[in-house]
Amino acid sequence: MQSHDGCHTEPALSGKTEMGWDNNSDNNSGNKRPGGNDPWGGGGNNNQQPPDLDEVVKKLQESLSQIFGGGKGKRGGKGPRSIDPSDKTPNGGNGVKIGLGTLFGLLAAIWLLSGIYIVDPAERGVELYFGKYFDTTMPGPHWVPPYPVAQVEKVNVEEIRNIEIGYRSRGGTQSVGSVPRESLMLTKDENIIDIKFAVQYRVKDAKNYLFSVLNPDETLRQATESAVRDVIGKSNMDHVLTAGRADIASRSRDLIQEIADRYSTGLEVTTVNMQDAQPPDQVQGSFADVVKAREDKQRLINESEAYSNDLLPRARGASARIIAEAEAYREKVIVKADGEASRFTQVLVEYERAPEVTRKRIYIDTMEKVLSRSSKVMVDVDGGNSLLYLPLDKMVNRSSANRPAIEHKALSGGGSSAQSKSSSSRSDPRSRGR
Repeated sequence: MQSHDGCHTEPALSGKTEMGWDNNSDNNSGNKRPGGNDPWGGGGNNNQQPPDLDEVVKKLQESLSQIFGGGKGKRGGKGPRSIDPSDKTPNGGNGVKIGLGTLFGLLAAIWLLSGIYIVDPAERGVELYFGKYFDTTMPGPHWVPPYPVAQVEKVNVEEIRNIEIGYRSRGGTQSVGSVPRESLMLTKDENIIDIKFAVQYRVKDAKNYLFSVLNPDETLRQATESAVRDVIGKSNMDHVLTAGRADIASRSRDLIQEIADRYSTGLEVTTVNMQDAQPPDQVQGSFADVVKAREDKQRLINESEAYSNDLLPRARGASARIIAEAEAYREKVIVKADGEASRFTQVLVEYERAPEVTRKRIYIDTMEKVLSRSSKVMVDVDGGNSLLYLPLDKMVNRSSANRPAIEHKALSGGGSSAQSKSSSSRSDPRSRGR
């Protein structure tokens, strides 16, 4: 048909072909669309099914290309299709509206679906509505209004984190690097000690971990260093280096947790380990000498105690033996004296009765005792003089038997004679009584 300027243009598309919504390829192409406003090509048949998703997307693309002047027309060539301002087909405006509605619907669906999130078993989800805390979610699928209405922060609450005080691990290996600024601490007895700690912790409250403190991990590090210095400053050096390692670790853990709870960091301290404790490198030699001297002192004390434990029981035993012998001697002397006194009393009674007989009897007993100790033998011969007999063999045997005793007394010193004199005096009650 001719336009007003005499140029030839394509004939205006009917309502059935406007905006590319012609449904000539479907099975219900013979049905007419009432009013020509059905974008799906539907007619009066109630059993008609909607097209599949691929066909809808294809038609949406064609509609967008017609709206923005791009693509090829349905009947024309590859150039842009001219739109006749006089075209009054009602189907054209409705198709544009329906295409835009479909587009907006898809965008809205995608926007709403983007609000679905999944929390792992080791995590906790923190929901924020317009930047303000709303709720903490447990593991599992959840939904929140998408950005910019809400957002979700996920925090791993099962991960064990580590803080190193006084040293730094290098590349996950066993080698460590010392940090003197952190490791050198002052003890209660004013000694400097080089100590290293390792602290393990985890997140116990995701809300406080995210919002209470700006940097909770660095805050816990500073709290750990402060707590360790406080505990070391209240302990002696010997206690730290020897038997107090477990006690110091336990006290440090309690103090670190107290500080972390006071600042609401949302962190929980699980383990505190004292890696190493020793004097500074500058005084290692002197400290080794002190330790050696202390060990020598303890060794000498132990040796003296062992000697004392050996000597004292023997001395106590000897003392008890001497006391027992003295008690026995006292009893013997008393009994002997009592016996002598009793015998003297009896002799006195007999002497008073018969003085001459008693005197002779005493003389004979005395001579018997005296002569029994002599080596000389008197032989009385009838009718002649008495013969003095010396038993030389018995005298020789007696002298050889007495010689070792004499030598022993000579070797024992001058005190032996005094002891012999005292013993002889003890054996003779009459000499004591004089």
